[in-house]
Amino acid sequence: MGDHIARGEDFERKAEKKLSGWGLFGSKYEDAADLFEKAANAFKLGKSWDQAGAVYVKLADCHLKLDSKHEAANAYADAAHCYKKTNTKESISCLEQSVNLFLDIGRLNMSARYYKEIAELYEQEQNLEKAIVYYEKACDLFQSEELTTSANQCKQKIAQFAAQLEQYQKAIEIYEEIARQSLNNNLLKYGVRGHLLNAGICQLCKSDVVAINNALERYEELDPTFSGTREYKLLAHLAAAIDEEDVSKFTNAVKEFDSMTQLDAWKTTLLLRVKEALKAKELEEDDLT
Repeated sequence: MGDHIARGEDFERKAEKKLSGWGLFGSKYEDAADLFEKAANAFKLGKSWDQAGAVYVKLADCHLKLDSKHEAANAYADAAHCYKKTNTKESISCLEQSVNLFLDIGRLNMSARYYKEIAELYEQEQNLEKAIVYYEKACDLFQSEELTTSANQCKQKIAQFAAQLEQYQKAIEIYEEIARQSLNNNLLKYGVRGHLLNAGICQLCKSDVVAINNALERYEELDPTFSGTREYKLLAHLAAAIDEEDVSKFTNAVKEFDSMTQLDAWKTTLLLRVKEALKAKELEEDDLT
């Protein structure tokens, strides 16, 4: 480890010396870039991620001096991937630089990929508002490149986090849109019931029984096979339980579904919110009588 780091520092010193010396136009930046690249590789071998990241930023600067935006963008991305192990804030900053350069040269696919990576870093930090912003940026670029699968992955994340932040209408619209798109695709149509279930659970969170029942009618029209599914029956039973303000009926419907198809953490969290609201309503009624 120590040997690799010592070699990295030696290469970095030589690169800095090149930059501070004289050289024919461009040649000193090319020579320094070559040395910075060797330094970064040595630091990576020595698992000195902060030093590797910092050197990649210097490498990016050399490429910019040589007007090689593509290479500079790649160097910033390499810096970000080193910083990812130690410093999320620096990693995001380097990915932003990379994206801006890729946008400049029209590499929208790469820009979308790195926007998605920024979103994932914010997701790890539990900063859902920022994660949504960057998933939306990634989604727009994926759509402009007609990369529908990647765009849909981003949309599902946006809907998931919007619901967690109680932005239920936004989540509903996204899940319904994905369901509509998926119906026309043989590979994706089997996922439609899942998207409609997610949209329906978000409807339940709004505690508007009329809106829930209207949504269920709409989903039947959208996909005539939906009314025969366990997902539809769960939503219908839960809507009825909310209408009757019956907590135990609600609990039993969830338990019965979960015994056959385990509910994930996201669905469980949202359904618990609905149940708590239903309990509070029941207590309110008891207090009035």
